[in-house]
Amino acid sequence: MEQLENNEFEKKKNTDSAEQPYQPTHDGPVPNVNETHSERAPHPQEPVQEPIAEGVTPEGQAFAGATQEQAEASMTNAFFEKAASSNEGQPVHPGTRSGGGGTIPPEGPQITTGGSGNGGEPPRKNHSKRNNMIGYFVIGLVGVLIGALVVFFAVSGFGDTSNSSGSSSDVPVKKAKVSYENSTDITKAVDKVQDAVVSVLNYQQGTSLTGETSEEEASSGSGVVYKKEDGKAYIVTNNHVVEGANKLEVTFSSGKKSEAKLLGTDEWNDLAVLQIDDENVTTVAEFGDSDSLTVGETAIAIGSPLGTEFAGTVTQGIISGLNRTVPVDVNGDGSEDWEAEVIQTDAAINPGNSGGALINLEGQVIGINSMKISTEDVEGIGFAIPINTVAPILAQLEANGEVVRPSLGVTLRDVDTIPETQQKNILNLPDGVDYGAMVSSVQQGSAADEAGLKQYDVIVEMNGKKVSDSMGLRKILYSSDLKIGDKVDVKYYRDGKEQTTTITLKAANTSAQ
Repeated sequence: MEQLENNEFEKKKNTDSAEQPYQPTHDGPVPNVNETHSERAPHPQEPVQEPIAEGVTPEGQAFAGATQEQAEASMTNAFFEKAASSNEGQPVHPGTRSGGGGTIPPEGPQITTGGSGNGGEPPRKNHSKRNNMIGYFVIGLVGVLIGALVVFFAVSGFGDTSNSSGSSSDVPVKKAKVSYENSTDITKAVDKVQDAVVSVLNYQQGTSLTGETSEEEASSGSGVVYKKEDGKAYIVTNNHVVEGANKLEVTFSSGKKSEAKLLGTDEWNDLAVLQIDDENVTTVAEFGDSDSLTVGETAIAIGSPLGTEFAGTVTQGIISGLNRTVPVDVNGDGSEDWEAEVIQTDAAINPGNSGGALINLEGQVIGINSMKISTEDVEGIGFAIPINTVAPILAQLEANGEVVRPSLGVTLRDVDTIPETQQKNILNLPDGVDYGAMVSSVQQGSAADEAGLKQYDVIVEMNGKKVSDSMGLRKILYSSDLKIGDKVDVKYYRDGKEQTTTITLKAANTSAQ
């Protein structure tokens, strides 16, 4: 009963004291609020029990019987709830502990303990946990701010010391699209002559399914405009490009077309000249000097490979070889009867490139593309007729429609194609003579007839040069060293005996040499 009455007395006393502000009742030192001992001293007549603490309800009423942690939590919650319900906008001024340097909570309802009955300093709450929480919050906030500043400076480039001029970021920066002129020696060379290279279309007569005849495109190649005068323009191309044509048409790089007239051909050098009206001609090609070429210098081929779909195609390479001789079958009899002297290049030359231009870095035409070696094991070997060979032939084709060459007036056969027994029994050739050009026939009134040549004579030398076969004889006869009216010495074998005669060259009027 005594215990119960004493508790009732303390409850009443605590209720009464909660309504009064705290008044110290002695002059002694202020108790240390950070100590962990119980805030309530046991009554002398009470048995010692587990320390209890007073707390505050959410309504601000004190209560007893809570543990120390519960009391601190209830007091903290009550303090913040009361502060929130007080006048909004009123600043809270924390006090300063004298000598301790800690923070004293704002002035509010003070609670005193009964205990010994002689009064004392009211209990003070332990704020270490709350202070730790606030400290963590402040440290986190500062970290976030520092991180934000670092990111801002990194993105904006502020403080970049790489700019030695010290210019401000506020200085306007001039921005422009990056562009450049992609002009090289090759592009400049191509630009000079590209519009002078045309496509040549070969139309031949055909028969439809209904039996009607019409002109259809049979093949196509390329050509080069090399001259323009008196309202006409002249185009050089290959003989095999225009061969068998009923109609010829020229297509320009602009897409415009002109009908062409065939002025003349040279089957031996595979050249032809076309004439058109000059209304669509915008560029005339310039000829260079093929005799001044060097192996390894740049070569550029322009033409229409595989037809007009790829007109104006440009390929680049080098001069791979000079003065190459390539055997060709001119008359289509299956045997090689001519050797073309050509320029070798690795610039791509494909079907349709024939008749197009091979140019140097000055944009000058140095050759007319003519042929290539096309086998599975060979790549990058194309040929062009040297422009120094082409130029004099074009003049003759313009004027005469043909190339007038000197002729012997004979038909020939190579000795190495004759069986060895016939060489001995019919030709009676001495030992060691297994070469030369045998005379198969002699035209009456020809240069050879007048010089006394007969059937089965074997020519082994002409104009001081060895004749190994009929192709070699033509090379000597058609060279620029000889012309119509010239006298040449010819060495030959007849019935096994070597003889010599002088022949006065005449103009050829047939396919005979």
